[in-house]
Amino acid sequence: MTQDSPHADAPKPNGSGSIQRVYDQMEIIDKARHALLARKRFSVKNQIYMAYALVFIFALIIAVVLISDIYKIRSRMDFLEVVQEFMVEIQQARRYEKNFFLYKTNLDDALENIHLAKAIFSDNADQFTAILGHKEQQTFLHQLEAYAGLLEELKTVERNDFTKLTDPQFMGKIEIDLRQHGKNIVTAAQGLMEEERAALSKTLDRKRDIHIIFLVILLFFLVANAYLLVSRIFKNLARFSGYAQRIAAGDFTPITPVRRYRDEFTELSVAINEMIKEIANREAALIQTHKMRAIGTLTAGVAHELNNPMNNIMLTVHMLMEDYASLSDEERLEMLKDAADETARAKNIVSNLLDFARESASTIQTLDLEKLLKETIHLAENQVRMSGIRIELQVTENLASIHGDGQKLKQVFLNLILNAVDVSAKGGKIQVMALPYEKPDHVAVKIIDHGKGIPAHILPSIFDPFFTTKAKGKGTGLGLSVSQGIVAKHGGKILVSSEVGSGSIFTVVLPVTTFPRSIQGF
Repeated sequence: MTQDSPHADAPKPNGSGSIQRVYDQMEIIDKARHALLARKRFSVKNQIYMAYALVFIFALIIAVVLISDIYKIRSRMDFLEVVQEFMVEIQQARRYEKNFFLYKTNLDDALENIHLAKAIFSDNADQFTAILGHKEQQTFLHQLEAYAGLLEELKTVERNDFTKLTDPQFMGKIEIDLRQHGKNIVTAAQGLMEEERAALSKTLDRKRDIHIIFLVILLFFLVANAYLLVSRIFKNLARFSGYAQRIAAGDFTPITPVRRYRDEFTELSVAINEMIKEIANREAALIQTHKMRAIGTLTAGVAHELNNPMNNIMLTVHMLMEDYASLSDEERLEMLKDAADETARAKNIVSNLLDFARESASTIQTLDLEKLLKETIHLAENQVRMSGIRIELQVTENLASIHGDGQKLKQVFLNLILNAVDVSAKGGKIQVMALPYEKPDHVAVKIIDHGKGIPAHILPSIFDPFFTTKAKGKGTGLGLSVSQGIVAKHGGKILVSSEVGSGSIFTVVLPVTTFPRSIQGF
């Protein structure tokens, strides 16, 4: 609910101001509802689902990468075993080769081992090519074929021309060639094995680093998501806590969008706005109900007070009618003047009551507290006079002015004075005091009665709606509750202290000179 503009402060008869404020409030809340719901939706639930989906996808990627890495590592380990097996066959063939040159034995064994080595190389040609490259693979295969060819040549010589094996020149040349090719094969195989071991170790290190990085990224994502989610929830909770405090202070401004998207808290905002509308409407109804009760209370005093001027007017008119011919012009004028004075007196009594009863738009203005209290006491003087009670007003000199709605504050003070009248004995006294409050930039109005006082166990409940200690039909229990709400909207508070048998002191504390932040319209 927004604060009324200065141009809307003029009184509106017949309750039109209250009705217009209700319509304005409904329009503002409808606009706020439309603005809240018009945004794109991104709920907390969707954020949680999205986070879980992303975590699952990320974990799935890690699992796929892990399985792929395991497969690659397994492939390298299998190939390393192949190279080791190939190396064993070559080394075994080299040992049998040496035995042949020393003892002319094991040539068949050497041929068998070299054929097994060739079979291993042939069965895994693609892997050897992938590791060595096509050119290196061909060179390696040429060395292997050359070594096997020399052994085959020795086998042929052994079978067909054994005496040639004793030829030093022939055997020396073949031995040198065999050793050279064998050495080359062994060196290449060892290099291949070392290279594959280094590649395997590097692969393991790289995969370990990748997995650590993945885990760090996953941890960072989880922490970031948790932070964003918790921050989003707790920031909204803090905002709504502020809204609740603001509403409790009497500021019924509807909640409007503060973000670009809507979520579960948007529905809560809409519900709170609807609650604000209902609170404002019911508060207006309660205030008006309480005011009408106060008017009813005052009417008894007004009726009694009106009897005197009406009787005087009637007597004067009858006397004028009966003695008109015998009266001088001066006497006639005097009697007419008396009738006019009594009529003005009656009009003033009725006018005071109508001013209080008339519904008007909220008027926030600078108020003279002494003048406001005098007008309130004058409004209640008929009721006070009928009760045989006197009111003493004491106002500190040069008391600071306040800002607020005079009609609403007059209703508060009138309610407290009438309550004091109800609990005071006939011939008693009520003190109304206006003075600076102990808190800077605040003033206090004290209404002091010398009645029975309020028991300690009842004191905490007197501001509760519908709580009353009066007999059935004598009160609604709304007076203090409504008064407290009005004062809270002015940025003030009502304090009470009481002692059974000695009376009660109600203190209304109000800020001075500044425009209370919580005044948003009534």
